[in-house]
Amino acid sequence: MSEEALQSFFESIAGQITTVIVIFLLLVLVMRTNEKKNDVSVLVKTSILLAIAFVLNHIILLKMPQGGSITAFSMFAIFLAAYLFGPRQGILAGMAYGLLDLVLNPYVVHPMQIFLDYPLAFGAIGIGGLLRNKKFGIITGYLLGVLGRYLVVVLSGIIFWGGYAAEGFNTVTWSFFYNMTYMLPEAAATVAILLIPQVRSVFERFKVK
Repeated sequence: MSEEALQSFFESIAGQITTVIVIFLLLVLVMRTNEKKNDVSVLVKTSILLAIAFVLNHIILLKMPQGGSITAFSMFAIFLAAYLFGPRQGILAGMAYGLLDLVLNPYVVHPMQIFLDYPLAFGAIGIGGLLRNKKFGIITGYLLGVLGRYLVVVLSGIIFWGGYAAEGFNTVTWSFFYNMTYMLPEAAATVAILLIPQVRSVFERFKVK
C-alpha cells in the first residue's frame, strides 16, 4: 500500500473506526490484572490517565519543526499507568495512547513507521513499570520508559526520516540528537519535580501492590 493510500485510510472514517476498536480492545486487556480477574477500576483509572496525557500533550512548550514537542509532562501521565498498575498495563496503555495519537494526528510514510512512531514508541514508556517496586522506582522507572520511547523514535528517525538530517549530520547522529532535543528537557523537568518527596508520596499512595 502506498504512502498516500495509508494516509488516506487513517484519515478516513473507516480507518479511524478501526483504530478506535483496537484502542478499545487494548484497554479491555488493561483491566485483566491476572488470568482470572478483570479489574474495571484499573480500566477506568487508566482511561483517565490517558485523557490527562492527551490534554497535557496539547500544552506544547516547544514544537519541533520535523515532529516531536516538549509538552507539559504528558509522558509522565502515560508512565503512571505502568507505575500504578504494572508494566503490562503500562505498555498496553501506551500503545492505546499511540493509536489515539494516530487517529488525531496521522502522518504516515510506511506501515512499519506507523508501528514504530505510534503504538510501539508510546508503549515503550510502559516498560518503566518494571522498576516500580525498586527504591526511587518512580524516577528510575520513568527514565527507563523515556529511554524506551527515545530508542524507538531514534530507530524510526534513522530508517524513515534521514532525509531531514541537518547539514553536518549523518542520518544516525541526527536522529539521536534531534529526538533528544525535545525529550530530554521534558524528562529533566519531570525528574526535578519527582525529586520532591511529598510529590512521590502522592503517587505511591495509589500504587497497586
